[in-house]
Amino acid sequence: MNSTDSAAISRTPAILTPPDPARLPAGVIEQMLIAGDEVNTCIRALERVGLNLVGEVLKGQGEFIELEHYPKDDVFDDETHGQYYYHAHRADHGEHGHFHTFLRAGGMPGDARPLDYPLASAPWPRGDEAIAHLAGISMDAWGRPIGLFAANRWVTGETWYPADNVIEMLPRFAIGHAWPSWPLNRWISAMLRLFRPHVEALILHRDVVINAWQQAHPQRDVFEDRELELTGYLPVSVDDWMAELRQVAS
Repeated sequence: MNSTDSAAISRTPAILTPPDPARLPAGVIEQMLIAGDEVNTCIRALERVGLNLVGEVLKGQGEFIELEHYPKDDVFDDETHGQYYYHAHRADHGEHGHFHTFLRAGGMPGDARPLDYPLASAPWPRGDEAIAHLAGISMDAWGRPIGLFAANRWVTGETWYPADNVIEMLPRFAIGHAWPSWPLNRWISAMLRLFRPHVEALILHRDVVINAWQQAHPQRDVFEDRELELTGYLPVSVDDWMAELRQVAS
């Protein structure tokens, strides 16, 4: 990837090629189908009574204001150390807003180590405060997921871990309590399992983009460079992905 490629990504994130389910082991597909059933169960349970996932995270939160976190203090599981929030600050790809999902230090693998980055111009959360961004989930105006994305550090305020560390964190993400919504928490936990190949591809691509950007701008702190926001995007459809998985599994 050259500097021209990097410049393009800064304005319009690369839309990656979706994973090929035919390359996945049968056991992995089976687990993803189970997660997909959970995703659909949660969506349908809400839609049967005229509700949706975005409405669940916004209920009781007052006026919806761009860039604010919803709910106000984020959602955190003190057993798994998973965390998420919802907000909006762009209208890319027809989204209403998006969820950011994280894993905090207490839930990380013991061998996870933040990147040693001497050019850092802003403090990163460290020690017990360390936090890794796993994936963003774009939502449409009807409260359904339409895409997944990866982002630069300044967007998420995270501690930067190499891709292999973050991928190892993915199965540890779960929200096992009922606040602010039991179906919403079950759904977001299952989404990262259903679309794990997509998330892995985004994380690996994220590091490629970051490295290329740093090479093109060697004097800048790449992680604080406002010209580089999102590093990659993948449109998703729960129904379409489930159909592909079932076709391969049959």
